Amino acid sequence: IGEPTPVQAQGWHAIARGGDVLISAPTGTGKTLTAFLYFLDALSREENTPEGMRILYLSPLKALGNDIRENLRRPLEGLGLEQKVQAAVRTGDTPAAERARQAKHPPQIFITTPESLYLLLTSEKGRRMLSSLQCVIVDELHALMDSKRGMHLALSLERLDALCGKRLQRIALSATVRPMEAAVSFLTGGRGAEIVAPPMEKGLAVQVEL
Repeated sequence: IGEPTPVQAQGWHAIARGGDVLISAPTGTGKTLTAFLYFLDALSREENTPEGMRILYLSPLKALGNDIRENLRRPLEGLGLEQKVQAAVRTGDTPAAERARQAKHPPQIFITTPESLYLLLTSEKGRRMLSSLQCVIVDELHALMDSKRGMHLALSLERLDALCGKRLQRIALSATVRPMEAAVSFLTGGRGAEIVAPPMEKGLAVQVEL
């Protein structure tokens, strides 16, 4: 599908080092695929079908979550994972039957909102679903930092670590945000993270028609 963007090339190396990562770049630079493709590649290398939930993707926007699931189809098909790796969306609008199915057969990639995550952490079935996670991807970080939703999310991330019995890798995706140090502190609870924010040169195309 072409050459990786600078954000992707630098982001994959940062994620591979295993620590928390903040990826900040304008829309259209491939931030979301940067986060997903690294872990999809890891899942593709497992001989058997991965069991349990591995990747949690959090978005403050319900519509964005549905878009993400649709956009994951191409890389899943390209890696031959469409039968091996399942992606599911859960929001306040998800039917009860679908919620029950997710609890019985947790998808490897789980897409939800901060509010739905908070509710899942209060239920026994929800905690059981989340207990096998390896990483958390937080999208639109800049839209969460200065709100009550962000406060609840910060608490939920710490509760996730306690539930899983380990420090989950946190990857945040954001449009250009300043100061980045404040965004890192919010993401990690003051622990620090690697920042991927390559300089972007905006080109100007001018066409004159008579």
